[in-house]
Amino acid sequence: MVASEQTTEEREQELTARLKLMEQQLERLTARLGDENSPAGTAGNVTAPVAPQNEIEYPAEDIADVSEEVLNWATRTALLPRLATLCFLMVVALIFRTVTDSGVISKLVGSVLGMSYASILIVVSWYYFSKQSLLAPVFAACGAILMSSIVVETHTHFKSLPLIPAYATLVATGIVMAIISRRFDAFTPISVGTLAMCFAGAAIDYPHPIFPYLSLVLFAANVLAYFAAQMKRCGWLRWTVLIVSMFMLQLWGFRLGNVLRRGEMPTPDLAYSWFLPVVAVFAATYFVFALFGILFRKADHISRFDASLPTISALWAFSTAYYVVNAAGGGTGVLGIAGTFIAVGLLVLSFWLAQRSREGSPGAGTFFFASGVMLALALPAATGKAIFSLPFISMVAIFMAVVSRSWGSGTVRFATYLFHIYCSIAIAVLLKGSDPAALDAVNILPAGLLAVIILYQYQWCRWWPPTAEYSFFERFDAHDRSSVLLLLGGLLSGFFMVRCTIYQTLQLIPGSTSPDVFRCSQSVLINIAAIVLVVLAYLRKDKTLRNVAIFVMIIGGVKVFAYDLLGTHGLPLVFSVFSFGMAAAAESVALGKWPKKAVEQVVAAE
Repeated sequence: MVASEQTTEEREQELTARLKLMEQQLERLTARLGDENSPAGTAGNVTAPVAPQNEIEYPAEDIADVSEEVLNWATRTALLPRLATLCFLMVVALIFRTVTDSGVISKLVGSVLGMSYASILIVVSWYYFSKQSLLAPVFAACGAILMSSIVVETHTHFKSLPLIPAYATLVATGIVMAIISRRFDAFTPISVGTLAMCFAGAAIDYPHPIFPYLSLVLFAANVLAYFAAQMKRCGWLRWTVLIVSMFMLQLWGFRLGNVLRRGEMPTPDLAYSWFLPVVAVFAATYFVFALFGILFRKADHISRFDASLPTISALWAFSTAYYVVNAAGGGTGVLGIAGTFIAVGLLVLSFWLAQRSREGSPGAGTFFFASGVMLALALPAATGKAIFSLPFISMVAIFMAVVSRSWGSGTVRFATYLFHIYCSIAIAVLLKGSDPAALDAVNILPAGLLAVIILYQYQWCRWWPPTAEYSFFERFDAHDRSSVLLLLGGLLSGFFMVRCTIYQTLQLIPGSTSPDVFRCSQSVLINIAAIVLVVLAYLRKDKTLRNVAIFVMIIGGVKVFAYDLLGTHGLPLVFSVFSFGMAAAAESVALGKWPKKAVEQVVAAE
């Protein structure tokens, strides 16, 4: 039943036979085509009936060739011997389970027999790998899965295996499978062993595990998954282990936060004092894994897992820690300061990667984006007010945009676009509505700074368009059309700055506190912005400004006719409608005088 690996001579003979078979098929096909095109086939006046097109007849020899190919594939992969071996191994395991369930032997003895049987399978797989047997992966996979399932059932249902030995057995199984893979350069043992250890550890005592012990198992699973990726590109394995690990640690934080919000004392299984250190260790480990994946990658491009791991870990770690600290009534400001320092460290790391890497600075954009995400989360907690953190994030973005030009990194440049978009959307969310806190005079400065910074970067992008060395823009946005989002973000921030200014000005003028005045003044502001934009577009012959001006005018029209006309009255409504009419007239004149294309001018002249 054991199939030995084919030698080089046997492979050459097999390839020679397959080439001869292909030559024979080609000869038969050529002969059939010659018969169809021969004059004899067209002689006579009798026309042969045409077979329906949906009925395709395959020659018997072709069907035989296909079946031979399937049989050859099954023989090469030892499919049937592997299936037979798997069935026999399962039969033995089921016999042990049946004997234990029937009460012939005690559950403790049955568990010991089952774990011993799984250990024997792992040892046999080692032996078969040394002999280069095709059945070795079957023994390895069965041994790892059987060991993990027995550990879970023995501890959870039979209560005959303590918690610490159960976790230790899982970790030991995973390590042994990793050693087998390392020793014989086989991927199956470490992949199956890591998944079995990860899922079995999460299943023990779910949903009330002893989280500090479980975190050790999950940490070991992440380490083994990293080493498995060094042997073979297996993003699915690393993603699976990452999701399970974050889910279980998130469950820990969720349960701990609920207990702390109720003012109760956390139970020992929640281990409040261990939560933040464990989250910090996992986040640091993920950062290191991503860094190693970038530095020691075998391919030219960075894998999706390594590219997204720093951002995912930063987002997950800080949000989870913030939830627990806030539930405990602790100082979120201290956590925000710590997160800010981590963000600065990630930014420094991106500079280091850019200095040591070749053109394009691979990896720098990965850690820069993670740094920006951490800043967006940590700065509001550190400052106590989110609106004051937005200009700082925007200044970091424009600084990195200038730096990205010397790096030749399109990823960093596009990341700065995303940061500005985030800042503009965030300030719109924070300053929306008519609440006095949102319209406070103190909000004018951050909104104005944000508008100036974003609009300046838009102009900078026009001065320095992306070149061919920006591989990201070369592939996805060669004409840098995405920079128009900066213009929209700057206009949005400027709108809320002027909106707050109008409100504060109206508060100083007696008799102008009517809600209609403030409501219609915003429509006037939008329409004036559309007029300014279309005039600038006409003077600069800028199609982007022209299109944005049209878009702003449409927004102004919706605001005037869908809101002001139905909800306001009097002189404010008159100014609102009049401002839109002026905007429409200005754009009509500008578009009417807009220079036509050369082809259109020639046609018009003719």
